[in-house]
This record gives sequence, structure tokens and C-alpha cells, in this order.
Amino acid sequence: METTRLANLEITGEKGSFFIPHVFFDATTGKCLMEGESYLENTWQFYNQLMQWLQAYASSQGPISFDFKLTYFNTSSSKGILELLQFLKQYEDQGGEVEINWYYSNADEDMLEEAEDFIEDTQIKINLIPY
Repeated sequence: METTRLANLEITGEKGSFFIPHVFFDATTGKCLMEGESYLENTWQFYNQLMQWLQAYASSQGPISFDFKLTYFNTSSSKGILELLQFLKQYEDQGGEVEINWYYSNADEDMLEEAEDFIEDTQIKINLIPY
């Protein structure tokens, strides 16, 4: 079976007037990481490239393990994250293997509540992991 090799997706996090989270999606293992802060100038463009990568990876029917290690995200980023989670739920419903880990500081009740809202909105299982 001939397949086109999907490249890893890596975006270096930046802090300035806007905050870009660090992203590393591994095309070999399906391990996806997003960490830091997400307060972007062009949120749609940023999250669209993540979605395109996930859709391309999902065509291989490999397992996806997604670690969210965000310390802050704004409302527009929340919509992008929700869309990613909705896609992962759809992939899982179609038989794909999905694991989602949501890391949050014990001192950050808001980040825990955001994750709980995402669980309620998408009906996907998210492992809530305090640190």
C-alpha cells in the first residue's frame, strides 16, 4: 500500500503582544501536544492548520493521543479547541482510537472548568490531570 508520508507539525510557541502555543504533532505516533498560552492574532488560521493536519493523519486510521497543557486561552481560541475536540469525537465515533489528556494546575479552577465544559459539549472522554 503506497501512502504519502505526512510530516510532523511543529509550531514554536511565542510570547509577545499575542501568545502562540507550542504545538508538536507527531505523524509517526499520532501523539499531539499543545502547551502554553493561546491568545492569537489570527485564531482561525492557526487552528485551521491544526485541523487540516488531524484530518490528514486520521485518514491513516492511526491512534491519536492529544495532550493539552494550556495555561491560558482566550474565547476565540476556545472555539478552535472545541472544533478540534469535536473532530476527535467524530473520529472516535467512526472507530478511531483517541486519548485526550487535559493538564491543569491545582491552583487553576478556571482551566478545570473549561475542560469540564468541553466534555459536556462534545461528550468525549477527557482525562483530567492536575499538577
